[in-house]
Amino acid sequence: MIEVYTQREQTEQWLQKYKHYHPIFACILGFTQTGLIPGISAAGATPEARKYTAIADAEFLIKGIQSQSQSQYPLPPLIKGVSPVLITRAIIESLNIPVYLFNAGLTYPPTVNHVNLGGIPANCITTGNALPLATINHLFQQGLQWGAKLATNASNSYLIVSECVVGGTTTALAILTGLGIDATRKVNSSHPLCNHEQKWLVVQSGLTQAGFYPILEPIDPFALVAAVGDPMQIVTAGMAIAASHQTGVLLAGGTQMLAVYALIKAIINQYQEPAKLERIVVGTTRWVAEDPTGDTVGLAEEIGEVGLLATKLSFKPSDYPQLRIYEEGYVKEGVGAGGCAIAASLSYGWTQEQLLIAIESIVSAKNI
Repeated sequence: MIEVYTQREQTEQWLQKYKHYHPIFACILGFTQTGLIPGISAAGATPEARKYTAIADAEFLIKGIQSQSQSQYPLPPLIKGVSPVLITRAIIESLNIPVYLFNAGLTYPPTVNHVNLGGIPANCITTGNALPLATINHLFQQGLQWGAKLATNASNSYLIVSECVVGGTTTALAILTGLGIDATRKVNSSHPLCNHEQKWLVVQSGLTQAGFYPILEPIDPFALVAAVGDPMQIVTAGMAIAASHQTGVLLAGGTQMLAVYALIKAIINQYQEPAKLERIVVGTTRWVAEDPTGDTVGLAEEIGEVGLLATKLSFKPSDYPQLRIYEEGYVKEGVGAGGCAIAASLSYGWTQEQLLIAIESIVSAKNI
């Protein structure tokens, strides 16, 4: 149920080491006004709906199915399909995986128990001034502190670090480009056909506004995130760096987590921040890894040294059209869905059938 795409020997060793360990799950929530650009994302049918995607996902992640009267922020309707948080919730609920929720910078606070890291939402990256540098430094320190703390709790385990940031594949493209990585036409999207041209125009505008484009010399990674990043990226980088000293880290996501891995490498090189890169892998869904409108594997190879793996979970046999639509390229990933499915197979031996039964039971009960 798990496919390895890059750094095969190193990644197979990672899988073997943590095969019988039970993970803990962290989700980093953030917001960027980049996500409000019309058509930039399908994680919410309208820009207005996308303002609430992260807090709605957070509520469902923690509380699961609630009545309409109990739910403060119901899951927003997507253009097609259902939120990937249903996949994540089905797995963590069935396997009783511990969950830690972090607010790195949201417009509205989550309605469920969470850790407020003291961040703020990011401006649209077209401004070239997404976040204050002081906020970036603060969030990185918060990531380091919490990464060390969670790793201590996971001393006989491993840490899954996930994200929920609408518009995050566009900020990922900005970070990758700023780090000198050729990511054009390689990133993914919640759209079935990736909107590469739109993303690139937004990214080029932001980097130019920040005075970083054309890229003639290495850019300080903290200054780069401040210019064209989002608050999740720097928290996750710090968390993974610190946690890697003690345990394994599964960065659960596609393009966004590959960008975080590239950011980690840049921080290590620029600031000699110690980390054990061999303990960090990126895990996603096969809908992302094999997306014909992007090049996830090529992007991982371009970044270098990163082990990319994916769950083989398929919705082709599902009775639910809102799940089968994933096979057409809609949604693909989010809220650690791929990482949780990998963990279910790796640590608990779950099969395709067990994964599908658990996920369909939530879709059925929610009646969506």
